[in-house]
Amino acid sequence: MAEITPEEHYITDEPYYEAAGSEVEIFEAAWRNRLPLLLKGPTGCGKTRFMEYMAWRLQRPLITVSCHDDLTASDLVGRYLVKGGETVWVDGPLARAVRAGAICYLDEIVEARKDTMVVIHPLADDRRVLPMEKLGTLLQAGPEFCLAVSYNPGYQSVLKDLKQSTRQRFVALEFDYPDAALEARIVATEAGVDATVAQTLVKFAHMTRNLKGNGLEEGASTRLLVHAGKLIASGVAPVTACKGAIAQALTDDPEMLAAINELSASLF
Repeated sequence: MAEITPEEHYITDEPYYEAAGSEVEIFEAAWRNRLPLLLKGPTGCGKTRFMEYMAWRLQRPLITVSCHDDLTASDLVGRYLVKGGETVWVDGPLARAVRAGAICYLDEIVEARKDTMVVIHPLADDRRVLPMEKLGTLLQAGPEFCLAVSYNPGYQSVLKDLKQSTRQRFVALEFDYPDAALEARIVATEAGVDATVAQTLVKFAHMTRNLKGNGLEEGASTRLLVHAGKLIASGVAPVTACKGAIAQALTDDPEMLAAINELSASLF
């Protein structure tokens, strides 16, 4: 059974992250008390970067799983595979995280199948065990193991919302896009653009976010602003950068695209 090595899952360099509230303090307290965490917030607002920062800060390996419709319980826990003519058991990422005392981050947990959700319940309460049904054993989590999940409440349909039986097991941290000054500082630092360009990109983002529910499912995320900023820093014209990195990423609707492009043209 392969061990987790620093090269694979430890984050050796400090990720750039600026706290918007008390999320760092709450995460550390939850980790010390062996409590699982639920990160709620829109796409591209910094949830994954926050998890990388906390893994670095706590000096724990981080195993991230991007959940999807086809993700099964076996994908997380493990399965028997044939290797070299022999049948061997191979741990899934969740089992590896439990054994290593790692942080396991299940991104967009509601996208996973229902049987997958059931598997994490015993890990997310006082039992802190992972049922290994195919092995007939229970894997006990040590004090350093941490389970964290995320989802976007504004994007999920009613059918894919988190059930109370799941969400009430977690300490919840609510994320949103940073305030304008902090977001501009993040964009300037991450993208390598000057403060004026960063502030203009943030202003543009706020305009697109005001269109949410009026033609757009989501407004421009901080991640998209960084993408656009990097293009601008590389010499791409700001309007062209906004068109490719932001407008086209938000919608395929011709009229909405034209409206968003007009907004960027008015600012740049």
